[in-house]
Amino acid sequence: MRTPRTTPETPEARFGRVFDHLEAVANYAARRGSDDPEGIAAETMAIAWRRLSSVPDREPRPWLFVTARNLLMAERRAAGRQTPLRPERADALAEPPVESSDPVVTAALMQLAPADREALTLIAWDDLTTAQAAATLGISPVAFRVRLHRARRRLARALADHRPTDRRPVAELESR
Repeated sequence: MRTPRTTPETPEARFGRVFDHLEAVANYAARRGSDDPEGIAAETMAIAWRRLSSVPDREPRPWLFVTARNLLMAERRAAGRQTPLRPERADALAEPPVESSDPVVTAALMQLAPADREALTLIAWDDLTTAQAAATLGISPVAFRVRLHRARRRLARALADHRPTDRRPVAELESR
């Protein structure tokens, strides 16, 4: 019995699957304080097209998020070189805003260290698996799971300080 021949996928078709993540990349950039999240997403896609052979076939989002994060860091460095920063602008660049529909959750997240916030938001808001989030941060999945576990505990404590009787957001985060 003969096996059916499959035609190789064209680069345009492969890029089309990568491009489906454009909105997720723009949202990632917006949540991390970019002045131009659509521009970051567009530049990320341009880099993905140029380096299409480097983009993982099965799940491109971690690769795209790493690329977007690198562009965000370059954007912040360039902003720092171009104009002297007022103290409030320097703080905004160092700590991207965290916005939740619940002000108590926002306040609790802002009490956490940036690494804890990053671990939580990659899972809860960017909808990555722990393996994908680990790849995004360039750490092992085990190290990421430990970081996420500790971040969840710290968030639970921060939420308890603000809202001792209602722990629904923590339960929602822990269910992922």
